[in-house]
Amino acid sequence: MLYLYFVLLTGSVFLLVAGIVEQRRHYAALHTIPSRVLVNGIRGKSSITRLCAGALRGGDLITVAKTTGTAARFIHPDATEEPVYRKFGIANVVEQIGIVRRAATYRPDALVIECMAVMPALQEVNQSKLIRSTIGVLCNVREDHLAEMGPTLDDVARSLCRSMPEDGICVTAEKERFHILQEEADARNCQLVYADPETVSDEELRGFSWFTFKENVAIALVVADLLGVEREVALQGMYDAPPDPGVLSVERYVAPDGNRLAFANVFAANDPESTLMNINQLLDLGAIRRPLNVVINCRPDRVERNGQMGEIIPDLQPDNVFVIGHPAKSAIDAIPADWQDRAVDLGGEKRAADEFMPAMLGRMSDGASLVAIGNIHGQGEELLEYLAELPADESEADEETPNPVAANPAQASRLDPFASYHPAYEERYQASQTQEIPVVRIPAQPTDSYRPQPQPQQHEQYARQERYGQRESHAQQEPYAPREPYPPQDPGQNQIQGEGQGQGHHQGPVQNQGQGQGRRQQDHPFEFFADAPRKQPYEPAPHIWPPHDEPHDDARRSR
Repeated sequence: MLYLYFVLLTGSVFLLVAGIVEQRRHYAALHTIPSRVLVNGIRGKSSITRLCAGALRGGDLITVAKTTGTAARFIHPDATEEPVYRKFGIANVVEQIGIVRRAATYRPDALVIECMAVMPALQEVNQSKLIRSTIGVLCNVREDHLAEMGPTLDDVARSLCRSMPEDGICVTAEKERFHILQEEADARNCQLVYADPETVSDEELRGFSWFTFKENVAIALVVADLLGVEREVALQGMYDAPPDPGVLSVERYVAPDGNRLAFANVFAANDPESTLMNINQLLDLGAIRRPLNVVINCRPDRVERNGQMGEIIPDLQPDNVFVIGHPAKSAIDAIPADWQDRAVDLGGEKRAADEFMPAMLGRMSDGASLVAIGNIHGQGEELLEYLAELPADESEADEETPNPVAANPAQASRLDPFASYHPAYEERYQASQTQEIPVVRIPAQPTDSYRPQPQPQQHEQYARQERYGQRESHAQQEPYAPREPYPPQDPGQNQIQGEGQGQGHHQGPVQNQGQGQGRRQQDHPFEFFADAPRKQPYEPAPHIWPPHDEPHDDARRSR
């Protein structure tokens, strides 16, 4: 018995020492990355992560990113990407340790990483122990994961706030519950910045080759602005960034019976509010049109979400509602009685697409639209693979395709970031990328305020805080809040002084780029390294960086 106690004690001591060593190695890797951006929220995290990374790359900042949405991806500084390997296919927040260690090998200026935790306690651990972000992003508060973060939307908002950085900055586009976010930010001594979607013009939005939202672009522009990247340069970087595999998209097919079909993949927006917003946007743009058909994919571990998709059917007013997956009854029962006669039960556990797709396509007329909502996993993936095998409909590509870049000349093809997708889907995606997108640069538009207008008290409180992390080249733009003019300065030098409490103080001369450099003072202990001088040009190792003679590498480095 004494021997067993000795083995237990020895094993416990070994695990303790190993944990301490791993923690120290992880913190050392974090300290090599000056700016760390953690993206959290309910909907659009993966897209915002890619937009932020693209904006920073456009400003010549070495940026590594990692998404966790429809398909987890590790994005290299040259925008090439690869799937994140997961043992047994199970996601775990511990994988962030390996991502940080791998990102640190590039010696990047910034790391943009998506929060993969759902439980409130894990969100706090992800921020305080794993990422320790300097800039947080809380994109929105939606009705999802209520069992873990609910039951009310106010509870969801407070749970998401656990990822806010202490003594840092948090950027949000959430307006309805901004007051809750402000309370939580004040408790953490965190500066909350509102990204106003109205600052993004329609012309700037048309520069994207995929569907995105002004809220997402506004957040990415604010993050880039905080790290010293100019607006036009950031927009160009976002235009060049490859889209997420789960991005809102519309494909056109020809069914076996010859009928034409417009298919909208809205699986990524799996909460009611985002689903309605996405579908309404597609209808307004003319990407899809009536007669409209809806397919709901159900999952046994998302019964509540299945019912939420059924409840919004009256708002969509479809001709047919196809329910696939298991249990289909959870969505059909939630459809109001006046619309249940349009529901078609095609569900069943592990039912192949060859069994339900012919019945689905047979009930739709020529030129109809099919919108897929709910959950992508299970029968949703079967549906996508079946449609990917159908021939593409090119009859209306030149006339009615509402994609803002449909009539634009050709863009150089990118490396394939969707290696895990079906081969037929991959070929069609690559074919669609053979058109180049001319970018129209719009002058920066000054904004009246980065804060919600209905809250004057919070605006006054925020107005007393000095905006920091901004280059002198932005001095002509409207700041987030009024500030005092800079004191007299010596040309050619910019000295950053930190006063106050907390970590991250830095004092010393920093050579800045641009003209009109001067001495400025920060009242907040957050560090910005965007203006720090480079020790030497970045030269990645040959075994981890694509060869310089590849076309896509020259095109990206030319910027």
